[in-house]
Amino acid sequence: MKNFIKITTLILTMAFFVNCQEEEAEVGDIITPTNLVITAEVVGVDVDNPFGDGSGFVKFTASADNALNYNIMFGDGQNEVVPSGVHTHRYSISGINTYTVVVSATGTGGVSTTGTIEIQVFSSFDDLEAKIFLSGGIGSSKTWYPKLDQDGHLGVGPTLEQDLGDDGNLNGHWFPQYDSTSAFGKCGSADSDCFCDFNLTFELSADSDLTFSQQNNGNTFFNWAHGAVVGQTFGEFSDTCWEFDTSGVSEVTLAPSSTDWSQIADPAFPEPRGTVMNFTNDAFMGYYAGASSYEILHVENDFLYVRFQDAINPVIVWYQMFTTTLPGQEFNTVYDNLAWSDEFDTNGAPDASKWTYDLGAGGWGNQELQTYTNNSDNVIVEDGLLKITAISTGGDNYSSTRLKSENIYEFTYGRVEVRAKLPMSQGTWPAIWMLGEDYETNTWPGCGEIDIMEQTGQDKNRVLATVHHPAVSPGEGDSDSLFLTTSTSEFHNYTVEWRPDTIIFLVDDTVFHTVANTPDLPFESDFFLILNIAMGGSLGGDIDPAFTEDTMEIDYVRVYQ
Repeated sequence: MKNFIKITTLILTMAFFVNCQEEEAEVGDIITPTNLVITAEVVGVDVDNPFGDGSGFVKFTASADNALNYNIMFGDGQNEVVPSGVHTHRYSISGINTYTVVVSATGTGGVSTTGTIEIQVFSSFDDLEAKIFLSGGIGSSKTWYPKLDQDGHLGVGPTLEQDLGDDGNLNGHWFPQYDSTSAFGKCGSADSDCFCDFNLTFELSADSDLTFSQQNNGNTFFNWAHGAVVGQTFGEFSDTCWEFDTSGVSEVTLAPSSTDWSQIADPAFPEPRGTVMNFTNDAFMGYYAGASSYEILHVENDFLYVRFQDAINPVIVWYQMFTTTLPGQEFNTVYDNLAWSDEFDTNGAPDASKWTYDLGAGGWGNQELQTYTNNSDNVIVEDGLLKITAISTGGDNYSSTRLKSENIYEFTYGRVEVRAKLPMSQGTWPAIWMLGEDYETNTWPGCGEIDIMEQTGQDKNRVLATVHHPAVSPGEGDSDSLFLTTSTSEFHNYTVEWRPDTIIFLVDDTVFHTVANTPDLPFESDFFLILNIAMGGSLGGDIDPAFTEDTMEIDYVRVYQ
């Protein structure tokens, strides 16, 4: 038999609140609740367990005169609107923790009365193995991507109650019975392509606290019924990408599942893990359906399968799959003929029939600190590699090289492939890029810029691909990034496929960014190639005070048409 203890009873009247009237407010149909009473009872309290039995369950009861419903904020990042005022909540942060619970009783006309209580609750639930799978271990972080290459990576089905309600039979409340997405089914369409362009990161602290962040590159794939979150009304069943800010870090607490898995018609269905992730700050995992709680059906080092309830239509549940390896959609080039290349097979200075230089200083429009030279200390071909080296010359002075094919080789459309290993030092800003040849008369960004690869000076585990044009620049441009932990220790192939209708960016033949090349953009005339390392500036950032020199090595540059 469960034991309960009454923790607190709080009686509030309107005189305690400066934002309420001293007498009962009644203006037409507007009536403010009064005499708010809040009680909290922790399950399992006895002499030996003064803060509960470790289950974390607390029963809340709120009552007030003239109240229509109660919004209970439990103090752990979760909240619930409860018309009856009675609700049992489960706290899952391990140990004995104190929570400030805020209850707002709402009356007619939307006016409310608010009160708070403090409770102490003991929870013994934890799933350290799941935390390690999610994050990579204590003191580590791990990035996850939607498993786009598998059918059913996003799907929807009924709850158990709805499954039985559909026709009285168990048809499938344990899988996406109603609908599921085919492999890469959301990619390539402007309405849904953002679902193919986000990632999630879990990090585990030394104290085993789990945190979560989402990088959505500015846009989120919204379930059509949730458009009000961004002030929109989407067409029925027309899920849509929309601008949405997912920046910031959320705390993740784990709780045991309350899903009834006892009624499963499929004997081969594997038993779910039984752990639920609860995110603070209304965080969510890529697809927006109003959920911040996700049940882990299965997790291992490189695969995560979750299930979550729709916040507006709670009789349906959604399913998502994730992987730690960015899935690669099969890529078929339309350019097979090698039109131009430099294999860097001859030692000495770069081939003057293929390359020339930008020389000098002046910041180059980005507050950069280097002076570009054609000195052999900064650029040389040896051992089958082009080596561009940035060097500290004392104080805040640096030298480097910027090679270009301007007025030597310029072209429109094609596939450019550059095999390179990047410098690892903080503050170095390597770039492999192209600029419109008419930049002197058609000032940037009007001339257009295609950045095949850039890397910031502060994050050497990620590479960027970007296009700049008047619609998006000055500013960050139309950009995407790829997590690549070996960018400074191994060679990788950085590629752009520049077509009349689309511009596709790849790393090691994996597509990670696509831009529609519409007639209003400046990407239908000749461009030339540029290779360089900048120091500091807008993307290089702060330079390591101990920096002496560092090198970008390039195996080859090839252009196919």
